Amino acid sequence: MPLPLLRRLLPLALIPALLAGPALADAPLIILDRTQLPFDLGPGHPANNPARAANSPNAAWNSGGNTANSSAAWENRPSNPANEQRLIFTAGGDVLGYYAPNAGGVLNLFDVNGRRVAYRPARGTKSLFTMAGAWCGTVDGLRDGSFVLAVTTECARLFSR
Repeated sequence: MPLPLLRRLLPLALIPALLAGPALADAPLIILDRTQLPFDLGPGHPANNPARAANSPNAAWNSGGNTANSSAAWENRPSNPANEQRLIFTAGGDVLGYYAPNAGGVLNLFDVNGRRVAYRPARGTKSLFTMAGAWCGTVDGLRDGSFVLAVTTECARLFSR
């Protein structure tokens, strides 16, 4: 996401906090306005379409049935010290959960209790999808190597269920 777009999506007060940043591995979560997204980041782009086979929650690496995505796997447990360095937080500093990549390159998002909320497929898209396969938002890298999770209001609510 180009920096001007990032500025439109983030409250101005949050930008300095992101650039100064918490630990580089932590990921801020912001609510996005789909109308402000460029086409290549939105769900209308073919690579980001939930109907694309590689984005499906039934694809082997994305599947909830894949043990690499299970919160029972050590890599995905809230008690894993590595996940304490991969927190998902709000502009107000509230921790919503954490993220954990799997061996196939899928980025899994978990709530604080270890429930899998969303995922980003390993290849071909920056989009996030819910466990039901609905488009949820996008992941964007920052210059310092960290990233921001920009999600819909509906997707953000999934972290508090």
